[in-house]
Parts: sequence; C-alpha cells; structure tokens
Amino acid sequence: MPAMGFSQNYIGHRIDNYAGIHGVMYNPANVFDSRMRADINLFSAGINFGNDYAGIGLSSLNANEEGFSFEDDADLNPTNTNNFYANVDVMGPSFMFNLNSKSSIGLITRVRGLFNLHNINGELYQNIVDDFDTEENFNFDLNSLNGNLHAYAEIGLVYGRVLLDKQTHFLKGGATLKYLAGGGGLFTNTSNLSGNYSAAQEQVNVNGSFTYGTTADFDNQDIDFTETSSGFGADLGVVYEWRPDDSNLGMRGQNKYKLKLGLSVTDIGSINYDAGKVTRYAANNVTINESEFDEKDIQEILDDNFAGQETTETVTMVLPTALHFAADYKLKNKLYLNLQTSLSMVSPESQQASRMGNVATLSPRFESKWLSAYMPLSLRQYDGFAWGFGLRAGPLTIGSSTILTNLISESSKGADVYVGLKVPIYQKSR
Repeated sequence: MPAMGFSQNYIGHRIDNYAGIHGVMYNPANVFDSRMRADINLFSAGINFGNDYAGIGLSSLNANEEGFSFEDDADLNPTNTNNFYANVDVMGPSFMFNLNSKSSIGLITRVRGLFNLHNINGELYQNIVDDFDTEENFNFDLNSLNGNLHAYAEIGLVYGRVLLDKQTHFLKGGATLKYLAGGGGLFTNTSNLSGNYSAAQEQVNVNGSFTYGTTADFDNQDIDFTETSSGFGADLGVVYEWRPDDSNLGMRGQNKYKLKLGLSVTDIGSINYDAGKVTRYAANNVTINESEFDEKDIQEILDDNFAGQETTETVTMVLPTALHFAADYKLKNKLYLNLQTSLSMVSPESQQASRMGNVATLSPRFESKWLSAYMPLSLRQYDGFAWGFGLRAGPLTIGSSTILTNLISESSKGADVYVGLKVPIYQKSR
C-alpha cells in the first residue's frame, strides 16, 4: 500500500482547556483567557493516515507463519474512486503568554508534510500491485484522479483578545499570521483518462491525457526549506462562552463556562514555486505490456509510452484550508463533553491543493490542572468510525484518536498517534 491520506492530529487533546499552544493551532482565539499563564512547547509530533481501499486487523498481522500478506490478509475494497491520505505534523519550539488582562500573544513553529490521492481506480491499482495476476479482462476510468504531495515549514505569530465581556456572555477572537517556507512537492491529475486490460494479450490499453508536475528540484528524500519559495497564510477564530455562574468570574485559573462554542478557519493561503516542471501527457490508444510495470518506474513508463510536453512555469500549492466548529459542555465538576466538526474547504478535485478529510468527533473527557484523559469517538470521511484515547500528565501528552479501533477492529482503515513535551505555567487558582 502506498503512503496514505490527510486528516487531523491531536484529536482529543486540542480541546483540553490546558492544551495551551496545541489548542491555538485549531483556533487562535484560544491563546487568550487560557488556563495557562504561559505555555512553552519543546517538541510535539503527530502522524495520521487512512484510506477507503484496504482495512487491516491487528490479528491478521500474525495470521500465518509466512507473515502478513497484503493480498490475502487485508480487507480490500477496490472501487472506481478510492482515496488515500497521510500527514506528518511536527511542532518545534513554540510559546504563548498573556500580554495584559485583555490580550495574549504566541509564536508557533511547525514542519508539515501532506499527501492526498483522490479518485484512483482501486481495481487498476490492485492489479498493478499484484503484477496483473488475473485471468479476467477489466475496464477502468481515471477521469478525476488527483494526487498531491507537499512539504513546508511555517512560523506563525498569534494574537488574541477579548471582544465582549458581559459576565454571562463572553466573546474572544484571535488570528495567526504565518510565514511559509516551501519544501516543494509534486502533483498529478487527469480529466479524461480511461482504458482496459486484456488478460489474453497481457496488455493495458490507455486513452486520454493527464498531467504530472513537480516544484523545481524537488527531492522527497532530501527536502530543503532554506533555498526555495515562500508564502503567507493565516488562521482566524472566535470563541463564545456562556457563563451563568458568576461566582468564579475573576478566577483566571478556573473554567467559567457552562457551554463554550468555537468557530475557526485554518490554513488560509498558498505557496508559489517558480520554475516548476510540468509535463502534460497525451495517450491515443497507447498499449503497455504488463511486464513494464515490473521492470520500470512510473516515470519511465510515461516517457517510453506517452507523448509528453514539458513546460517550466510557476506552480501554486494551496494549503489545506478547513472550517472548524466546536461545542464544549461542562457536565459536572471536572467532566466535559465535546463535539467538534472539521470540514475541508478544498474540493477533492482541486488541483495542486492539499486537503484534509472531513471529520466529526464526540469526546468525553476528565480535565484537571495536572491530568486530563479523553476518549474521542470520530466519524472520518474515508476510513469510517474511529475510537481513541489520550492522556495529558503535566508536561507530557500522548494519544491516538484510533488506538482502540486499531486494537479491536478486523478492518481498520486509518491510524494516528501524537506525542508532546512542554513546559506548562499555569494560572493561579484564585
């Protein structure tokens, strides 16, 4: 299976009122009126991948003495429009602190790698992986195939402040302005590609056109953020709190709300790369012997069989813009229930654009100053239901929004894990 698709990291942890700078990544308004006087992230990382093509159960990894066989042990679901996604998100030294009683600031440094592959024909992909070990003919369409790989670093300056404070009703807002350092990427897309496989002749016949391109001198084995293109981005957010109990309104170290609502838009922006290499291929009844898929890489197959025209042009890589809504309800004492949805504002058909999968999460949690535990239950766009667990113990955070599903499901289609180490400086309780 290839590297897979893009959802989100830190699910469960980022809704914690003691999440500090991690909560700011998804709503910059959280930088103000935090339970933290200051928060210093030393290192955090999350990795997330998923797909709707194949599911794997933990028991199948040791199903036979010969080891795991993807063809025999995975639960395959090839369709005409399969999807894969993956992302890696590393947060470097970052911090936030209060400026005064009305505003706060922060600085976030991140390195991110995002991969999306949408609308690939699963039957064609499965046969390529299996070296066309089939005696049946089949047809395939790749009319809206769209793939994208992008790596970049960002430095974000965060500012948040109170917008309304009427005791019972409280509103704050925030913004993050980002400088983006592009590490480069590659992309491919089609609009009218189709074909068929002849088992008797052991040949693939292809008609149509497609595009393949890279940023200048991109090397996914050696990504360089120092000598490439740059851009700018932004996050915007607001948070409303309903505070019916006025007994603790002056206590900055305590949560004051019964209900909290948050709305934000993240990753607005793009990076322009000069001197990108873009090749547009045309195929008019092209025949490819199946042996070529064993002997050559994809670039060699394209160059040997398709008429291609390469151009040098500016390549614009769009960030994975997303809309987030969150509702957090205080049940009793230290117990909370959170509902959060994240919706991509980038279409799967958008070219040269990273995209996150839509996800809705219901997460009960126990929350205190030095310890929080959460158990998110999510519906993810491509890999379905996920059940996870996370824990924050002082400076250490570790969790996964899929770990329990991965342990018990016989057909798990996604996985993620995150870990973080920080220096938390809490507000005084009174």
